[in-house]
Amino acid sequence: MKDYPAENIRNVALVGHSGTGKTSLAEALMFAAGATNRHGKIEDGSTLSDWDPDEQKRGFSLNVSILPLEWDGHKVNLLDTPGYMDFMGEVKCGLRAADTALIVIDASSGVQVGTEFAWRFAEEQRLPRAIFINRMDRDNADFSGTLAQIQSLWGNKCLALELPVGAQQAFQGVVDLLTMKAYIGEKAEEGEIPAEVASQADQLREKLIEAAAETDDALITKYLEGEELSAEELRGGVRAGIIAGNLVPVFTGSATKAIGARRLLDSIAALFPSPVDRPVSVDGKALAPDASKPLAALVFKTTADPYVGRLSYFRVLSGTLKSDSQVWNMNRNAAERIGTAYHIVGKNQEQASQITAGDIGAVAKLADTHTGDTLGTRENAVTLEPISFPQPSFSAAISPKTKADLDKMGTALSRIVEEDPSLRLERSPDTGEVILSGLGDSHVEVALEKIRRKFGVDLEMHMPRVPYRETVKSTAQAEYTHKKQTGGHGQFARVALEVETLPRGTGFEFINKTVGGVVPKQYIGSVEKGVTEALSDGILAHYPIVDMRVTLYDGKEHPVDSSDIAFKLAAAQAMKKGAQDAQPCLLEPIMDLQITVPEANTGDVISDLNGKRARVLGMTPSGTMTTIDAQAPLAEVQRYAADMRSITQGRGYFTMSLSHYEEVPAHLAQKIIENANKEREAARA
Repeated sequence: MKDYPAENIRNVALVGHSGTGKTSLAEALMFAAGATNRHGKIEDGSTLSDWDPDEQKRGFSLNVSILPLEWDGHKVNLLDTPGYMDFMGEVKCGLRAADTALIVIDASSGVQVGTEFAWRFAEEQRLPRAIFINRMDRDNADFSGTLAQIQSLWGNKCLALELPVGAQQAFQGVVDLLTMKAYIGEKAEEGEIPAEVASQADQLREKLIEAAAETDDALITKYLEGEELSAEELRGGVRAGIIAGNLVPVFTGSATKAIGARRLLDSIAALFPSPVDRPVSVDGKALAPDASKPLAALVFKTTADPYVGRLSYFRVLSGTLKSDSQVWNMNRNAAERIGTAYHIVGKNQEQASQITAGDIGAVAKLADTHTGDTLGTRENAVTLEPISFPQPSFSAAISPKTKADLDKMGTALSRIVEEDPSLRLERSPDTGEVILSGLGDSHVEVALEKIRRKFGVDLEMHMPRVPYRETVKSTAQAEYTHKKQTGGHGQFARVALEVETLPRGTGFEFINKTVGGVVPKQYIGSVEKGVTEALSDGILAHYPIVDMRVTLYDGKEHPVDSSDIAFKLAAAQAMKKGAQDAQPCLLEPIMDLQITVPEANTGDVISDLNGKRARVLGMTPSGTMTTIDAQAPLAEVQRYAADMRSITQGRGYFTMSLSHYEEVPAHLAQKIIENANKEREAARA
């Protein structure tokens, strides 16, 4: 594929709810442009976009896929993104590489949850938007109803640029409101507007002319004076409105029948913004998408391949990235060797000598580069804003199926997290479990399937253990004498300690108050070590003890039989004895929740939280959504992602972080202690 100047490039992300036909639309556009000679279908796994075995198995997109095509002297890079909520991280990657978000809506279902999220993400990035009402050939397809719903949600700036000719079984083509012609069938054969839609076309065109005129003072004057705008002025006004975000054009068609595809391509080439229309600003300076300027490229996606190694996808914002060159990674402060640069077409890579400003490409085997990094030149240090990913809301403990899997588990998990930054990997310091967090159960499940397929490592997921802790509520004194007589040297140490409670979150303190050398100086460290080691094993259910002060106030040594180990053992037993007498109790982690839900669901969400021992701290309404601040025990909200989805039909979202620890109510503590002790015995057996 030849190089195109930035003004002739269109980077378009297809976004929207799952199952609205984004992949089918990408396929129809590729077929219409002659970029493929076969119109693939999702049902038989033959689309260019869903080439991943996991996508073919599930029947929906899991990754952002890049499909370039050439149309009317322009290069169009389509970024087909997933619609399923668990894979919103991929949507964010796709939108960062795009200049327009094309939101695909099903004509029979109207605006759905994923549609609202797609709009919100595009709004966050101030990305120009367009809408494609798909599936006009389906039963119950309703263009007018869907358009009205779109306008009620996002205002009258959403204006029809096309009208369907017929609907459902009788759907045959579209009317273009700019040319005022009908285009029938897959080949978009031009004809006159059918009489049954003529008056509706006139009304909608009038609104379009008004919106186009408002983009320019000269045009609005002409319009108000009753003069007619020329076709060129109308097209220029519409394009200016789209670029400024003041106009959201609505197109229509049927992706599976390829009706409307050719006209959509015409509109993408003529009306959608190019990289030149949207220069990126860094520290107040605009980065011109000029191939002759210094290089600045954003890595927006990384894939881990067992054969090719790491493949980094990038969008060049300025300059040119050449094969067999060297670039500077601004984020890692490291030089990277560029081997061969590629144009990506679905799963295939086509070698390229260079990728110029405004275009999208990929390069293999970069040593230190991750998603969100900026590649450029050392002399011209420009760091682009990294990609902001949604916070994980689902966590699973990961374990290997066999010993062989255990050896390779760490590497495989690290590689998959590199590939998808919306996943998070950590080892719980309290339970020792390896925790993989993502945007939902399917997200984590798919990650494990990828690991199995790509790296041959079999891993299982299960509910993480709650990291309970223990503490004491009062003060107690205890002493312990460790005596052991065997042949030769024996063991002797006496330790007297005081344990007392500390404010929540203070941690552990050790104080030595002995006088007169009753415990020699060389053994004080052993006493502290014995206490510290015993803390980690707890006294109620073997959870670590926290928020406690231990004071050594007396002891005794034997000139021959005392040793470090003797004092260590005596201190551990004295501490356990003291803690048992100081009203020990169990603590549980309390999480801060920030929950954003549609206003209509607020009552249901609050009553569900009340059943989870939660405290609602406050509510903030914002438009049609309400944000609820609450605190709840982790044990009650580990699977809150699924509850939230069912209460709000997927419209709600939340973030969760650790706030503090609190005492577990007595009736629940007893059950937790019994279960923990049973598990320990089972593990020993």
